[in-house]
Amino acid sequence: MSETPPTPERLAARLDELEAETRRYLDDSANADDAVELDQTRQGRLSRMDAMQAQAMSRAARNRAQQTLQRIAATRRRLDSPDFGLCIDCDEPIGNARLWHDPTTLRCLECAAARE
Repeated sequence: MSETPPTPERLAARLDELEAETRRYLDDSANADDAVELDQTRQGRLSRMDAMQAQAMSRAARNRAQQTLQRIAATRRRLDSPDFGLCIDCDEPIGNARLWHDPTTLRCLECAAARE
């Protein structure tokens, strides 16, 4: 991405891509957090623990994907706002490359790093 500011139209198309990608992930992982079978005669203790850990990780990933969809929706609502692309902490412009990579970001690189 060049240093040319991304237009709202291009960012909307980028949001479409991100949303489609996230929805595909959610569709593909729909059954990944099904109940873990606890029949000790069919499955060893460590295998059950591994399955439970994988289930928890899948559930957390799906929760993050749902949050991504919420951020995308919020970004669409503010895309035409004059404040879009400005950091919510320092009111400085968010870098074009950062904004293109993640149009849902709310902070410039410096403020995001300071919060970590």
